[in-house]
Amino acid sequence: MVEVLVVVGTVVFALTGALVAVEKRFDLVGVMVLAAVTAVGGGSVRDLVAGTTPPPALTNEPLLWAIAATGLATFLGTRSLGTPPRRLLYAADTLSLALFAALGAQTGIEVGFGFWGTVFAGTVSGVGGGIIRDLLSGEVPGVLYRSGDFYATAAAGGATATFLLDPVGADLSLVAGAVVVVALRVGSRLAGLRLPVGRTPT
Repeated sequence: MVEVLVVVGTVVFALTGALVAVEKRFDLVGVMVLAAVTAVGGGSVRDLVAGTTPPPALTNEPLLWAIAATGLATFLGTRSLGTPPRRLLYAADTLSLALFAALGAQTGIEVGFGFWGTVFAGTVSGVGGGIIRDLLSGEVPGVLYRSGDFYATAAAGGATATFLLDPVGADLSLVAGAVVVVALRVGSRLAGLRLPVGRTPT
């Protein structure tokens, strides 16, 4: 199950990178690069934190080919069909955030991290690719400001659920963690929830 979720999460993250690149009018190489770094960025940071070198994603040739194919297909598809709606990007970003947060947390558990280490690994895994994508596309990373919903908070919540439910079963904890991320992100948007921000003196 883990292997399937890794592939799904990686390909969907690659899709988000490619969609942002198309929206920013990157050329073919730019689309491929943004798809790749978005797909492997968060997971690679997680693996380095966990002491796994080189990151498995960078030695998994079939996975790298799948990332390249996703970037190319997105580029060609948007040229012929037009840029997909923002809702597709949001849905893909939410799904990849959920999967990587849960998978990152499980990696933390496997290497012996405690609660906070596991939550950190899951959160970094979930938001890392999106941060790199936003920086390379000239945007302020959504994790740093109020962007309309919970992002890192949702990833941390999913990682927490994965950690707490791991004694029940690894597969169940993975699914539950991903569901919590989706629920927190989508639910916060629908409910209009916001985290507090700092106030400058007036």
